Amino acid sequence: MSSAKKRVVISGVGVIACTGAGREEFWRSLKEGRTGYRPVTLFETDEFRVNIAGEISDFDATRYLGTKGLRTLDRSTRLLVAASRLAIADTKFQTTDENTDDVGVSVGTTLGSIKSISDFDVVTIKEGPRYVNPALFPNTVINSPASQVSIWNNIQGFNSTISNGFTSSLDAMSYAYDFLQLERAKLIYAGGVEEMCVLTFEGFHALQFMSGSREGEPFINCPFDRRRNGITFGEGACLLAMEEYTHAKKRGADILAEVLGFGYYFDPFRLHKYNPRGTGVKAAMKSALDNAGITPRDIGYICANANSTVAADRIETQAIKEVFGKRAYEVPVSSIKSMTGECFSVSGAFAAAAAVGVLREGFVPPTVNLNEPDPECDLDYVPNTSRAAKVDKALVTTFGPNGSNCCMVLGRCG
Repeated sequence: MSSAKKRVVISGVGVIACTGAGREEFWRSLKEGRTGYRPVTLFETDEFRVNIAGEISDFDATRYLGTKGLRTLDRSTRLLVAASRLAIADTKFQTTDENTDDVGVSVGTTLGSIKSISDFDVVTIKEGPRYVNPALFPNTVINSPASQVSIWNNIQGFNSTISNGFTSSLDAMSYAYDFLQLERAKLIYAGGVEEMCVLTFEGFHALQFMSGSREGEPFINCPFDRRRNGITFGEGACLLAMEEYTHAKKRGADILAEVLGFGYYFDPFRLHKYNPRGTGVKAAMKSALDNAGITPRDIGYICANANSTVAADRIETQAIKEVFGKRAYEVPVSSIKSMTGECFSVSGAFAAAAAVGVLREGFVPPTVNLNEPDPECDLDYVPNTSRAAKVDKALVTTFGPNGSNCCMVLGRCG
């Protein structure tokens, strides 16, 4: 194995979000500033104070997978396998018996098996274990979606699932990056998945983490705006084809962007509480820049973690100021969660896919609903309307209230 750092590129994007399916539609919706959150239809919401979410109401797995073999797959698995089909079609790489060992799958997910576990246990408790359909048992393990991606697509290389909360999908992409550097794969489909279900919705509602979940507060999704009061919960799946550069060039791949580096920092503070000093996200930003071999002056866009919570948006703003110095006021920063909602484990992959679109298509997506600026959030957040811009390098940030922080640097190709 060579000790020189290998070039890793993005050669395909498969995305299914509430704002659109497929990279072209996903990018178009971001450019147009279209929001995807709407009234929830997957379950009854009468017992909750809020009924709005980033639900993919029109998702039909048969459009991507046909009609056979779907009966025993849960929603998370259907979403992810469907996204894999989009990624594979976009990558234009045919997996064969000869090359299948060179292809891998790396997925970040955290809550995907909760509904399946609940459904399985309900039958066990009410009717007894003999009456449970054994074909449903695989859905109760968290690595089922990633495993099914390999099964459906004849991928026999490595297969991993990372469960790390808000940073899971970016962590999975970082893991894939390392595998490519170690020459243990040549192409890896990496990203994440999270499904919408009553159990996860109820959990975030009970924690009063969601906008509108506190009595007397309205629902509003407005990152960096002084009216913000919590997240809009969302769902979706996204896989990006991460490929070793010479392998991509040799087969004539359409290279969309280059992966320049990652930074990670675990900053335990308190359960469900952001560290107000932003120690972790600042360290992750600096580490990502160092790993990419660049400085803040080189970054032309920041795809922010901002999820419309009071603490997180303020912490991220301050972290950008401390890491970027005077440059902080010159770099456009925006939150695509203002359109997709907070999709937990898959949000990092959505942000990476958005950043690829920025580099490829020459635009910066807006932060929608930013109408009443917060004095403590005073950077250039590209309010409400996208902006034409030629961006050479973009920084993607993710972090959560339980200590995980992961950032990624992407560069434009060509």
